[in-house]
Amino acid sequence: MARIASESLIERLAAWGVDTVFGLPGDGINGIMEGLRRHRDRVRFVLVHHEEAAAFMATGYAKATGRIGVCLATSGPGGIHLLNGLYDAKLDHVPVLAITGMQETSVLGTGYQQEVHLDKLFADVAEYNMMVTNPAQLPSLVDLAIRTSYARRGVSHLTLPNDIQVAEAGADPYKSVAPVRAPQTAPVYLQPSGAPRQEDVEWAAELLNRAERPAMLVGQGALHAREEVLAVAQALGAPVVKTLPGKAVIPDDSPFTTGGLGLLGTRPSEELMDEADVLFMVGTNFPYSKFLPEVRDTRVVQFEADPTRAGARIATDVPVVCDAKEGLRALLPLLHPRESNAHLAKYQKMMAKWRSDMEALENPDRDPIAPQYVMSIIDQFATDDAIMTCDSGTIATWAARHWTIRGGREFYLSGTLATMAPGLPYAIAMQHAYPGRQVIAYVGDGGFSMLMAEFLTAVQHRLPVKVIINNNNSLGQILWEQMVLGYPEHGVRYAQPEADFSAWARSCGGFGAKVTKSEDVAHAIGQALAHDGPALVDVDVNPNEPPMPGKVSYDQAKSFAQAFLKGQPHKAAIATTLFKDRIQKLGD
Repeated sequence: MARIASESLIERLAAWGVDTVFGLPGDGINGIMEGLRRHRDRVRFVLVHHEEAAAFMATGYAKATGRIGVCLATSGPGGIHLLNGLYDAKLDHVPVLAITGMQETSVLGTGYQQEVHLDKLFADVAEYNMMVTNPAQLPSLVDLAIRTSYARRGVSHLTLPNDIQVAEAGADPYKSVAPVRAPQTAPVYLQPSGAPRQEDVEWAAELLNRAERPAMLVGQGALHAREEVLAVAQALGAPVVKTLPGKAVIPDDSPFTTGGLGLLGTRPSEELMDEADVLFMVGTNFPYSKFLPEVRDTRVVQFEADPTRAGARIATDVPVVCDAKEGLRALLPLLHPRESNAHLAKYQKMMAKWRSDMEALENPDRDPIAPQYVMSIIDQFATDDAIMTCDSGTIATWAARHWTIRGGREFYLSGTLATMAPGLPYAIAMQHAYPGRQVIAYVGDGGFSMLMAEFLTAVQHRLPVKVIINNNNSLGQILWEQMVLGYPEHGVRYAQPEADFSAWARSCGGFGAKVTKSEDVAHAIGQALAHDGPALVDVDVNPNEPPMPGKVSYDQAKSFAQAFLKGQPHKAAIATTLFKDRIQKLGD
């Protein structure tokens, strides 16, 4: 049996340590599928139900493991479907390789069926983007693509015409007319040093040592630097604010953290931004600059791995290009012990009040069911090394505030793209990567319905993912965003009847439970987490529970009131919910 070029492709992926490819077959990649079949003992192919999900799975795999995620789609429409998941990888800076098919070289440019020039379409999303036109280019183009994805923390794309896929491996059908020969590369990536320059660290230490009211803001670039972040926080006596993608940097019950920042954040974090005289940003390019301090009042130190992102959001006095872990290790010996922890103690007291307020909202006696209560039960029952994935929307607020990072717990969502629907595909990919860990997808009804076929994927691959649906029969986040702009809601609530996604789960062969009363929440979630296989709990929650920001501004309150005055259709139910929330926080 002749060895084909697609085998060279798959063999090179295996040499890079790739063990999983997520995708959907098609006639534009039949040669690649044959390469996968011939090497199925080295690289497994995970058959999904939608190419968008395949790209999300590759992205989730990369986020959780740090290794290259790989997705595969056919030519034309299959490749187009990958784009949303690939932009998620691009904007959150994780290494992903997309492989697509292309029409045979002899018909390119003739308007052949499904002829979409994916290399041109992917030009914006991909750091490395190439159409393979000669079998001799493989496997070197694979090396360059993966190396680029690792180096630039982004997407690479290779598209292979049909005839190239099945050509003889290594064949070079064209006569060389220049002084060249086919490149001979190796499947090796040399990680650059993340050590900072000593003079930059000394400069940073000088400014941080002078701080009277320091604050740290840490992001996903510091996920591997928990111990160093805690050590620096202790040395500085600094409260630590966490971005949402960086939620797992340090535990949520740490005496140093004030939680998140922004619309999904906490009041103490916002107060800290207003008061800090020195802000120390580590491993974050936090995009919501409105929540950062005014530069006239605050000095800024930033540890950032990418020099193009240092100082991109706020004027930075001391930008230091380094890996977060290595930079903090170099900084620690230069920091002076604090004589007083009054600044930190102030925010510890504020956080104790905030945690008490959040706990009060986790009320099991509310009807309709409070989404905060559902999240609190997940938090209570989940293991200490559980991985939670989350969709975008109001659910991100409940997860941010009521999912507690402790032990080895992790948390992943679409941080910068903030797209709907990645929660379930992420969970499937992460369960593949970590078969012995508990993986929970916490999703909304809007996002789940977009890619709900992937629950069948979980069943078919015998992956024990757990799906908890926060079902408010609406696009909740958009609803509240309309009101904050002063507009009455429009076009954001689905008509009756409400979906029963548990029936879908059972029809797929998994566990499914529908919950409409608070007293049934704990039992259903407990059953799902204990089930030996894929499980789904669909919980009908209060559709009028607003994801209120940690600190409500005058403009936000004014716009909210204007939405009521202009004819907000559910104002009575919303007002009642807000009143109940206020009462709960007061401890009644």
